[in-house]
Order: sequence, then C-alpha cells, then structure tokens
Amino acid sequence: MPRIRPRNPDEVTPDARAMFERFVAERGNMPNMFRTMALRPDIAVTAAAHQRAVFETGTVPRRLKELLAVRVSQINHCAY
Repeated sequence: MPRIRPRNPDEVTPDARAMFERFVAERGNMPNMFRTMALRPDIAVTAAAHQRAVFETGTVPRRLKELLAVRVSQINHCAY
C-alpha cells in the first residue's frame, strides 16, 4: 500500500484531468507516478511536459527510451 494514494480522474483539478486524458489517449494508460503527483497539479503538469520533451525529441527512438526507463526502475527496485 503506497503512503500517498494515487488520485483518480474524478479527484483532480481540471488541469490534471486534461493531463490524465492526454496520457490515456497517447499511451493507453495513466502512469501511477502522475496519478500521485496530481496532488500538486502544477508540478504534475510540468513533469508531464518535461517527460514529453525527453521522450519525443532527440535521435534515440522512443521505444528504446521507454525500455531504458523500465530497466532503470528495475535496477532501483521501483515499480515504473
């Protein structure tokens, strides 16, 4: 059981809800990391924009970036 409960779409501000909807439209799911950060919508929206900038730019394919993120999470015993 997490110490901070991830939020559901009906529990967040309109800005955070829009972020939720974009994640679901783009990825098919809502990452728990952002569901938890939704307690601070300003931080969650900024973090989502940062993640989008990292994953959608550069010469490394998005799929490889995702695989690296999963592997780093495994190494650090973190559920990504």
